[in-house]
Parts: sequence; C-alpha cells; structure tokens
Amino acid sequence: MDVNATLAAIRAAGNFRAIPTVDGGGGVDLSSNDYLGFGADALLRERFFAAQRPQDLLMSASASRLLAQYQSDFTAFERTLSDSYGGRAALLFNSGYHANTGLVSALAADGHTLIVADRLVHASIIDGIKLSGARFERFRHNDLTHLQRLIERNLGAFSTILVVVESVYSMDGDVADLAAIAALKRHYGEHVLLYVDEAHAVGALGPAGLGEAARCGVLDDVDVLVGTLGKALASAGAFAILTPALRDFMVNRARSLIFSTALPPLCARWSRYIWQHSLEADTVREQLRRRAEQLAAIIPGGAPSHIRPLIVGDAARAVELSQLLLAEGFKVLPIRTPTVPPGTERLRFSLSAAVPEAELSRLGHILPNLIKQ
Repeated sequence: MDVNATLAAIRAAGNFRAIPTVDGGGGVDLSSNDYLGFGADALLRERFFAAQRPQDLLMSASASRLLAQYQSDFTAFERTLSDSYGGRAALLFNSGYHANTGLVSALAADGHTLIVADRLVHASIIDGIKLSGARFERFRHNDLTHLQRLIERNLGAFSTILVVVESVYSMDGDVADLAAIAALKRHYGEHVLLYVDEAHAVGALGPAGLGEAARCGVLDDVDVLVGTLGKALASAGAFAILTPALRDFMVNRARSLIFSTALPPLCARWSRYIWQHSLEADTVREQLRRRAEQLAAIIPGGAPSHIRPLIVGDAARAVELSQLLLAEGFKVLPIRTPTVPPGTERLRFSLSAAVPEAELSRLGHILPNLIKQ
C-alpha cells in the first residue's frame, strides 16, 4: 500500500481526520454522546468517590475476564443489570465494538446461520458479520417488507436467521419499529433470533432508561440486547442482555471477551453507580425529549430525536459549516465518508439534556444564516 498516496487522496476528498491534541475550547458541545449530561456532572463524581474506600478503587484488572483475580465489581454490576432487565443474564464487554464483534461473530459461526441486517447498522456489527464468515443479507433501512421478504426467501436454507437492527441509528437518529420487528420474529418462531443494538437508546429512552425495546414492551422477544456505557451512561464498556445459556456460550466463544484484558474494576464500580442513578432520572430524560423537540423545529425532517443530522452532501462544505458554527460557540463536527455514504456528508447534532434551552434558541437564529453563506 502506498500510504502517502492514500493520505493525499483522503485530503483531496476533504475527508482527512486528525485526533485533537488539546481539550475542547468551551462553547456548547453538540457532538458529544453525553445525552443525560452525566459525563459533565462533577457533583456525581464527587459523590461517587466520597463513598469509596481507596483500597477498593482497582485501576487495572491485570488479566482477561476469565483470568482476573478480582471479579466482585464486575459480577455486582452484572447482577444489577440482570435485575433491571427482569432477571435476564448480563455480560460485560470492554466496549460496544468489542460487544458487537464478539457477539455477532460467535452467534453465526456455525455455518448454518444467515445474518439479515439493516443496511445502516454500525461498523462494529458489520465487522462482526465479516468475522463470523457467515452468509449475510442487508435489508433496506427500516424497510420491514424487505426484511420479511429476505426471511421468507431463506427460511428453508438455514437453521437460523439472525436479524440484526439498532433501536436508534447513530447517524440519522431515527428509530426502528421494534414492535413490528418483534412481531415478525414471533411469527417465525425459533427459526429467527433477534439482535438489537441499543447503544444510543439505553439511558436516553424508555422506562427507567432501559431503552426502546423496553418502551415498546418487547424485551422478551429480543434474544440479544446490547447497550453501551460510554454514551448516556458516562462510563466505559458495554453489556449484553441475553439468556443464561447464551451468556455461557459467549463466555466460551466470544473472542473479544476471551482474549482482551478486562476493563479496570473501577470502571465497573462507577458504571453500577451511574446505572442506578440513571434508573431514577426520568426527569432528565424528559428534559432531553424537550430539547429534541426544540432541535427538530430548527432542523426539520422526521420525528424529534436526540440525534439529528443536517445533510450537506459535500465533505468540504460540511467542514466549512462546522468551522462557522465553532466561531459562534457551537461544536458540531462534520461526519464524512466512510462513516456515511458519499453524498450524505453531514453535521451530526447530538443533544445533551444539559444544553441550555437559550443556547438552542440562539442556534435557531444563526444556523439558517450560516447555511446561506
């Protein structure tokens, strides 16, 4: 590979990225996934650390989950998650990427499983599909007629069809019709497994922040539910909610779990604390919903969501608009190829309940003028 030529092509297309070397410069952050504002809440951190003994704050697991000597923080959090989801088993992973690559690749590695995934599922799911070596089909985004047609066409050729969707899609903020997808799964019975990534819903949506599947009342129809801890829940890592048998299977087959050093126990301890706080944060979720309605009035199109795209269609223009907004005190980063398809380059507005209403009002006044520049 000619690295320099590849970099030159990326720059020419307006898609070159660089990791920031300094902290953000203030202003209103509309690119963070801190949907409930917990990540920026210093008082939450102070209360957590004030209740801990220093000897319990273990900064490294020093081994994989299967080998680590200290397990109590992990198992305590998994029990809390299990209780929250009605007694289903829970399993922690190091990140959402680790969860999806490990879970999907293990579920479909038997040679008798077909994966049918929404066309816009996250890259980590696509990588899990590739690692599985399984046959797969992709249905048009949120097109359940197409999904059903693919299931019907392949039902007799495979012992299992694994349907993979997200509840809230990370680049468009639109929501899957989980009630209808669950009804399809029930119709085909044991031949279909349902896998739902709730990365952008857990904490932000549903009763007690349990996500969209809980809001729709279809948790029992979801065979594997994935939630991340680094977004609304202001921590690190991810979790899967699944049956006890599938949990045991993943402990033995999910390579991203088996071959990775576990997160520091401190992360699991903090995650359990923030999870319990989130269960009681319906007032904050209502505030996030109101902010989403306010943003929907500024950027029309589709139902209100805490994620809202402004499609620009050109990488250079997306970067320019981002810089113009930054000069006005709003951090809204451009999303470009390959994260989104060419021609759909955008600004991705990502809300936090902590964003002041007055700042969104100010955005509503300046954004139309910036778009015209």
